[in-house]
Amino acid sequence: MPPLELAERLGLALALAIFLGLAFEEVYKREERVSPGGIRTFPILAVSGATLYLIEPQYALAFVAGLLALGAWLFAHVRIAAPQGRATGSLMIPASNLLAYVIGPISLSQPPWVAVAVSVTAVLLLGARERMHRLVQLVPRDELMTAGKFLILVGVILPLVPDRPIMDVTPLTPYRVWLAVIAVSGLSYASYLAQRYGPSREGVLLPAVLGGLYSSTATTVVLAKRQRAAGAARPDLAAGIVASTAVMYLRLDVIIAIFDARFAWMLAPALIALFAAGAAMAAYQWRKAVTPAERTVIPATNPLELPAAVVFAAVFVVISIVTGWAGTTFGEKGVVMLAAAAGATDIDPFVLSIAQGGVPGVPIGALAAAVIVAASTNNAVKAALAAGFGGFAATRLPAAMLLVLALFGFAAAASYAL
Repeated sequence: MPPLELAERLGLALALAIFLGLAFEEVYKREERVSPGGIRTFPILAVSGATLYLIEPQYALAFVAGLLALGAWLFAHVRIAAPQGRATGSLMIPASNLLAYVIGPISLSQPPWVAVAVSVTAVLLLGARERMHRLVQLVPRDELMTAGKFLILVGVILPLVPDRPIMDVTPLTPYRVWLAVIAVSGLSYASYLAQRYGPSREGVLLPAVLGGLYSSTATTVVLAKRQRAAGAARPDLAAGIVASTAVMYLRLDVIIAIFDARFAWMLAPALIALFAAGAAMAAYQWRKAVTPAERTVIPATNPLELPAAVVFAAVFVVISIVTGWAGTTFGEKGVVMLAAAAGATDIDPFVLSIAQGGVPGVPIGALAAAVIVAASTNNAVKAALAAGFGGFAATRLPAAMLLVLALFGFAAAASYAL
């Protein structure tokens, strides 16, 4: 290593160790000065680690010997401090000292950003001690289990499934099927977390938007029931019903973009226009709300249950096979008719089968029309659900707006099919 680069890396190690020492003293030495480590000790440890590493860098035996000696001393310190109930018994203290010791070799052997990232992460963890302890009380055990399930979906199952077609009737692979499960579940999970742990605000609009990211159909039913319970038409609830559907258009384009950016870009003008129309209707209704509304909670079930993920994957495969068969047997009209039928239920499996190339031989314009037809039919179904659960008198306006969005969608689909 050239002398100038060596000097720069040693200077980086020294600066990062001082930075870490400042944060350490702010947290652990303000009340008890006998805690080992700090703004003087950490730079010395960093220089010592770097020097011992330079003596024999191939096997780093000198560095390892120094690490063992430091570890033995810190172990003895913890054994002496812990029985006395002193703050110096915290394992964060010896861990910080060990980190200061290895900052030197990291700065010498790795790109500078690695040393900076390690040091900054340690400082942030030191400074967030009280907040992280409060987080333990805030996050219930079931949420940790939910996060674990998401990691299983992404980090365990996804790498194991093969990425080659297993059936001639569809080009889908198990890998892409499971990736679709993760895409839908991940977006729903993000909305679920925002609903449960987001800032508490009065009103309906924000919960409705988050509910639209999760399920616009479920959100429509919940808000329609609130309309019936209110006994009269409430503009804020009407705005929430329409807003949840407006957000659905953006959600669809994001999910499609994960698998086919070109297809998503082609659909973007129509979906964004439909979103803007829905947002304008929701804003009009929201401005008519003259009194502050009580907070509305949109119930969101856990979207990461493994049985539910398996069921979604099975439905997705079946829909993909049926979509491919309809395209091969009936051509473009068959796919559009299937889209209309899919709109009466959950449209995600159908849309994802289109996005992953499940209908070979059908023009891309017809596929774009099919996606919008499915969403528009789903809007008509939601209009019926709103009127049914909320009562026609109370929900006739949001139901009419959903039907208008459905008509706009059918018109946009026709433009793609031409």
